Amino acid sequence: MRNLVKAMAFAAALGTGGAAAAQDDITITLVPGLTTDAFYITMNRGAQAAADALGITVDFQGAEEFDPVLQTPVLDAVIARGPDAILIAPTDTTQMIEPLRRANDAGITVLTVDTFIDDGKYQDGAGDGDFPMSYIASDNVGGGRMAARFMAEAIGGEGKVYVSNVRPGISTTDQREEGFKAEMAENFPNVTVLDTQYNENDASLAASQFSAVLARNPDVIGVFGANLFSALGAGNGVAGAGKADDVTVIAFDAPQSIVDNISSGLVDAAIAQHPAEIGYFGVMAAYAVLTGNSVPVSIGTGFTVINADNVNDPEITKYIYSE
Repeated sequence: MRNLVKAMAFAAALGTGGAAAAQDDITITLVPGLTTDAFYITMNRGAQAAADALGITVDFQGAEEFDPVLQTPVLDAVIARGPDAILIAPTDTTQMIEPLRRANDAGITVLTVDTFIDDGKYQDGAGDGDFPMSYIASDNVGGGRMAARFMAEAIGGEGKVYVSNVRPGISTTDQREEGFKAEMAENFPNVTVLDTQYNENDASLAASQFSAVLARNPDVIGVFGANLFSALGAGNGVAGAGKADDVTVIAFDAPQSIVDNISSGLVDAAIAQHPAEIGYFGVMAAYAVLTGNSVPVSIGTGFTVINADNVNDPEITKYIYSE
């Protein structure tokens, strides 16, 4: 996990010695990809825990859908209020560069969480979107590789599978697909990855896409859902086709709905991120910058695989996203 040890070190320092010097007039706004998703709600809980520890204020403002057209006016309103820092999950790698530049030009410290702008490599003097101070997120390429390994083991290392994804241009889901395909190509040559199906966050479309893939490839035996709606839709499509015993479904993310589907057998496993950690370290990183400290330009958080064998384990259930 890239720079996690370093992140924990500065978080610990700020949470002890730094807390005594906390500046309670600091304000930070967390702008999620969308406000109604359990992932971002859980992230906000972590952010609020960090805010409480530091004695500062963290607001939570966002749109109800994951869409740059809707996120931009929310961001503009946040900029107008002038917080000291903005933590944001950008909803597009390119369309959110200029809106975030407005924040940076206004003197607001910008950090991204979960998703990134440009290539996600900040403070390197390259690219139009290198101005954020840090990117705090899961290693989504690594998570995609983890999903591929679990899939390959479940299907016996051979067969046809595909990725159900949202749309191109979202950093996290692009990377999950990238990692999944790379792991299969490098280590499981007998697994054929079919064309990706893009569903625009529509679970019903993802379900019908499975039916279409099945019609073209009756021997398909695996689907990797790169986000919540992709996995839910694929699982529903598999069930509707009567293929629950024949097709392995791996989900990325672990809200209660996915966990319920693991318990029922509709989904075989979920790669759970740790969104509370992302929120916590995001606030800690922003606070460090605002108080004159350096931070890593990239801070990684972990994953937990949830499946039928551990879904009721208290050490695992703490990673289920809650609303």
